Amino acid sequence: MTILSTKILTSSQKSILTNADIKVEEYDAITIDYLTTPIDPNFKNIIFTSQNTVKAFLQTMGAQNVKKANYSAFCVGEKTKSVLEKNDINVLEMTNYGAELAKILVNQYPNESFLFLCGDKRRNEIPSLLTKHKVTFKEQIVYQNNPNPITFSTDFDGILFFSPSGIESYTAKNNIKNSVAFCIGTTTASEAQKHAKRIIIAQKPTIESVLEKAVEYSRTSIN
Repeated sequence: MTILSTKILTSSQKSILTNADIKVEEYDAITIDYLTTPIDPNFKNIIFTSQNTVKAFLQTMGAQNVKKANYSAFCVGEKTKSVLEKNDINVLEMTNYGAELAKILVNQYPNESFLFLCGDKRRNEIPSLLTKHKVTFKEQIVYQNNPNPITFSTDFDGILFFSPSGIESYTAKNNIKNSVAFCIGTTTASEAQKHAKRIIIAQKPTIESVLEKAVEYSRTSIN
């Protein structure tokens, strides 16, 4: 079985596939440019939607300044939470999806004010729900997603997708055809439905969970 990953995997992530006798090609369908706009100092409650927002925040603020400032974080994703905690930022709430986090914010923190850090391709769930319930927030774009379209001649058995923008980048120069689209979550799967006949969604929105689904599929398809 041959699989394409639309994100460069770490050696330990890649070994999950190679140990299952899966051949892997990989590239970054999306490249990230971090912006250097100053972070508004008037907010202590910060919404982080991805690891990229954390990296941009730390680059702009500096690790030492972050430690002194005593921020409270509200984040999407286990990996995002892990990076925040490694940098001594207190995580008050973590969910797997932005819509889940938005519900917690409006129900449990309606009188707080938030700085919402995001990329230029951010989804609408968080800002729309906060606006609807009149929760005070300021949005700041801290990184840009840039498509990196590359043409592939291989017919892959499966393609690993980690964002809707990754699918848009891949399909700009390729067809998914009969490849299985392994998707990190429901929003990515919604985009995949426009292009793929077969879609498998990870149990949790993590890279490792996507890889586990690919391994599981490989074993069942062989048998």
